[in-house]
Amino acid sequence: SISIIRPPFLTFLASLFDILAHVSWLKKVLFLEFLVAMGAAILTIVAMPHLDIVTNVTILNGVVVLSALLQVITQCFAKERNRFLLPSIFAFISFCWVRPVLYLYITKHPTDIKMIIWVGLAVGASFLVSFNWWENYLRLISKNSSSVFLKNLCKDLTKCQNMLNILTSLLRIVVTVCVIGAFVPLDKMDWNIVTSIPSRETKIIAIIIGVQLISSALCHWFSLVACKMHALRRCFILPLYLASLAVMVLTSLNGTAINFTGYCNQVVDGRNQSLNGSVFPQLLHHTIYIKVLSNVFVNPPSGSAVSWWLGLLLATLHLWYLNVDRIQRTQDLFIRRLYEGAFIEQSLLLNTRFDIMVADTLMVYLCATMWHETYDEMMNIIISIFRLDKYRPKTDQKYTDFTFETHIYFDDAFKDVKGSRGRHLNIYAQHLVEILTEVYTKKQQIPDQKIIRTPYGGRLVVTMPHGNIIWVHFKDKELIRHKKRWSQVMYLYYLLGWKLMNKLYTRWQKGEDKAELRKEKHNTYILALDGDTDFQPAAVMLLIDRLKMYPSVGAACGRIHPTGSGPAVWFQKFEYAVSHWLQKTAEHVIGCVLCSPGCFSLFRAAALMDDNVMKKYSTKSTEASQYIQYDQGEDRWLCTLLLKQGWRVEYNAAADAYTNAPENFGELYNQRRRWGPSTMANVVDLLGSTSTISNRNRSMSKPFMFYQLFAIASSILAPATICLMIAGWCLVIALVLAVIPPIIYLVLCFKLKSETQIKIAGLLSIMYAFLMLVVTLSIIGSMVKENTILTPSSIFVIAISSIYIITAIMHPQEIQLIFHGLIYILAIPSAYLLLSIYSMVNMNNVSWGTRETKPAAGAVTPEPSTPQTITQKGRYQEEEEFWIDLQKKYLEPLQDDKERQQKIGNDLRELRNKVNFAYFMLNALWLVATFTLQLSAAVSITIPILDFNLKPTGKNIQIDPIGFMFILGFATMVGIQFLTMFYHRIYTLIHYVAFLDTEPKVEKNEPKEAYLSGKRVSKTCCC
Repeated sequence: SISIIRPPFLTFLASLFDILAHVSWLKKVLFLEFLVAMGAAILTIVAMPHLDIVTNVTILNGVVVLSALLQVITQCFAKERNRFLLPSIFAFISFCWVRPVLYLYITKHPTDIKMIIWVGLAVGASFLVSFNWWENYLRLISKNSSSVFLKNLCKDLTKCQNMLNILTSLLRIVVTVCVIGAFVPLDKMDWNIVTSIPSRETKIIAIIIGVQLISSALCHWFSLVACKMHALRRCFILPLYLASLAVMVLTSLNGTAINFTGYCNQVVDGRNQSLNGSVFPQLLHHTIYIKVLSNVFVNPPSGSAVSWWLGLLLATLHLWYLNVDRIQRTQDLFIRRLYEGAFIEQSLLLNTRFDIMVADTLMVYLCATMWHETYDEMMNIIISIFRLDKYRPKTDQKYTDFTFETHIYFDDAFKDVKGSRGRHLNIYAQHLVEILTEVYTKKQQIPDQKIIRTPYGGRLVVTMPHGNIIWVHFKDKELIRHKKRWSQVMYLYYLLGWKLMNKLYTRWQKGEDKAELRKEKHNTYILALDGDTDFQPAAVMLLIDRLKMYPSVGAACGRIHPTGSGPAVWFQKFEYAVSHWLQKTAEHVIGCVLCSPGCFSLFRAAALMDDNVMKKYSTKSTEASQYIQYDQGEDRWLCTLLLKQGWRVEYNAAADAYTNAPENFGELYNQRRRWGPSTMANVVDLLGSTSTISNRNRSMSKPFMFYQLFAIASSILAPATICLMIAGWCLVIALVLAVIPPIIYLVLCFKLKSETQIKIAGLLSIMYAFLMLVVTLSIIGSMVKENTILTPSSIFVIAISSIYIITAIMHPQEIQLIFHGLIYILAIPSAYLLLSIYSMVNMNNVSWGTRETKPAAGAVTPEPSTPQTITQKGRYQEEEEFWIDLQKKYLEPLQDDKERQQKIGNDLRELRNKVNFAYFMLNALWLVATFTLQLSAAVSITIPILDFNLKPTGKNIQIDPIGFMFILGFATMVGIQFLTMFYHRIYTLIHYVAFLDTEPKVEKNEPKEAYLSGKRVSKTCCC
């Protein structure tokens, strides 16, 4: 074994020495870490076991001595922070003069040589340990120093942080082991004593060590939580101060030996009273006035402990004035990754960064795309924007965290009017203008506005009452390419390629550093919205926090709530809930969210401007597969591009947004007809690039990609699985009856128009809903009949139901959605069988499918009060040239090329046929294989049925191996989602509590209706 270990060990040493020879600063850093490790080992292993508690507490507080000195030096360099200079000086002096006093007191008996050695080692070791936090102050000293060495050292430390952590951890382990190995023989102890400890004492020691390890880890975690929740003073600093003080008070109750029961007896006997009387008043008097005061302020060790405790307080006084952002990153809070277990309170206080950097002012562009939204839908988003204007007024200088502009891009906004020159706004665009006027004039009269002609159509600029601006871009499809993706390309290039880059170019000409210019891109965000999104300002703030704190996050989405009424909306409410509660939280925790919905998502400009993101997103579809992946689910494809470039996409459950859901069965099917194939295409694209993505994106590990592989496989096999579930997994006749209707519907979908297909699907959905009711009741009936719930099917149903119920309880504000689960269960065959068939067969249809109707007949619009004629005046010549160039390069209207359209149509049908053949063939193979194994008892798994007392009933159930593995895999996936949901809920709660504690409260005289979602403007005066 030695011959095997020796070569790699020597290779490690040779490589280490080679690194030390070429990296000069590393030797100095490792030497400091060696001193710290040596001091910590000697202090905790050698010296402290031989000293009393008060002395130990005193010495532990003494590890602040060098930090106090470095604070003095730091504040001398940084003149703007010298308000803490005097406390730091007094802290350093207190440690200097108390140390000799403590030493003389304990060594007042010169013959006690061992005590002199222990105290000397403890004092020297505590000084060595105080080197532990040198890096906290060195970084600040280097910023204000002209020393090139210090500046380069800090840069190298940042670059090599992970490798340095590995080396210092190994060094500490080696030093600690060496100290233990040397101390045992020097103290004349025998290693056999360790091995001969009785088992009972060994268990006690193990329990004590375990309690210490767990409690210190929990203390560290709760300290992090307190800082992230913005409770730095009351939940972090104050408890850590009181920890040492509490130990000193308790140890002062009876000298240095604590026996609280004996002390109480002593107090009672001293009063000559029975235990029936009250001992608390005398106990309190005896404790405070006799024991504490005499021991703390008269007894020199206790007096030294208090003095050093005050020194610790003075040395960390600056922490009370730190500015900490919500959910501040751990690495931004603490200079070192972990804590020191032997002196955790001093470690946490001194490890907190001396100066935490607060984020700069951010720029947020709200970008909404509109087309055929109704009057009420547009009213929702305009009210939300005006609500945000009041929440972060541009005219109030006290709000410096972010500023925002709103840009609304209105597709196909013009129409021809007979007998009139030029083109005029259509009825939908007129609705938007009237809504802006109506919401604005609830507070004050809107200034006269004119729609200005632009190369793409027209523009309306409205300054809201609190100074923020709304830009409405009316698109003329005869001048610029229409549809949602091209509206997004339009605002991406305008806001990032024109506005942002012009700002950066101007600053670059003034000589600003390139790093500052890159920071500007990181601090610019785009909030993507749909034309009917209803949101609160708090939701925007919560999304901003995610991107502001974590530079690797390229996008973050909120919790989307579908609104509307009717069975179709009820189904979607529960479907959305389960998707966000379990699926999105699992993706967030173990990997990345694969789709950040375009109706309410925040994107980082630096991520969008990355290579192969914005440029590729503006690619025109030329192949059949591109029409499906690019145009049918543009938000998912944009996230795919971000993930491939290494950016992280997150989900914030507290950022609520509301959007109208399809209330009509046909609209729902057409919407999912777009989403289904697009989702599959993007996931397959990601899975095909697993190795590349795993290497580039730290959050997208191969196990996570395997999780996605199983998820997509489950969705592909959903039709066959539903048929087997309806058939009961065993009855031949039932299986035939379950398979025939889907096959007939599949054939009809290839022959009939989509409208007819949807009508047939509606009829079949009603039939399958009754069938699902029968299946559900039969499962319940079998449990009652067999007097057991311990069959595989029963366990599966009960487990899934329990998970959904517990998950709903964990979301108390949405717990009522669990009742919509009944509709969801009945609609499972329609959603996962009929809808799958419809979307796969009609994947060659790349039309939008929704909002293709005229305005609602009941929509009443006031007479226009804002001029709507288009003027010929252009505002900026350079900007017009930009729009002309952008149109030529990316956004020219697509010509009606019938030959090309016919070719694309043929290609789409050919792709549809290939994909459908593979899709339904896999389902057929899965169906046949599972059914065949069900009939063959030789290859089945026999599981005994147990009663409620876990005793065999004498009956068995046969399960085929494939079906069993599928159920096991599905249960594992749901279990992972369930566990990650708990983890995500904890950190969502932390974030939300931090938000409530830091955001300004609404004034008492503020009308509540101003912040309610979904209200009409007559009830909601947001301006």
